[in-house]
Amino acid sequence: MIRVTDTITLDEAELEESFVRASGPGGQNVNKLSTAVQLRFDVRRSLSLPNDVAIRLMKAAGSRLTQDGVLIIIAQRHRTQERNRADARERLVELIRDAATPPKPRRATKPTKASKVRRLESKKRRSGVKNLRQSRPGVE
Repeated sequence: MIRVTDTITLDEAELEESFVRASGPGGQNVNKLSTAVQLRFDVRRSLSLPNDVAIRLMKAAGSRLTQDGVLIIIAQRHRTQERNRADARERLVELIRDAATPPKPRRATKPTKASKVRRLESKKRRSGVKNLRQSRPGVE
């Protein structure tokens, strides 16, 4: 079990890991070993996540989410499989933690009287500048 928050824990059976060859520099290590980790987590079918958290997670995942609702995280920062595996899991937990906190509701506000006056004054000033630029017939 992976603890995400006080109320959310992930079952390790819900995570699917596959190891692939990493890209980028690294010499022979890159060509011979499969150190990059591809972590797959089915957000839609997960029993560990509450519905509202799953919806927010799917929105936050962006391009990392497939059409089927599977979140794919690729970790290849480190040279070893173990560190990449831990990195992928950390990133998944961090995404879920962010999705677990509900967004603050927006409170509608009105502009102050002073800000309205400032806005109108700047519009008048701009209008005056543009009026001076106009060419009038007979005045040259």
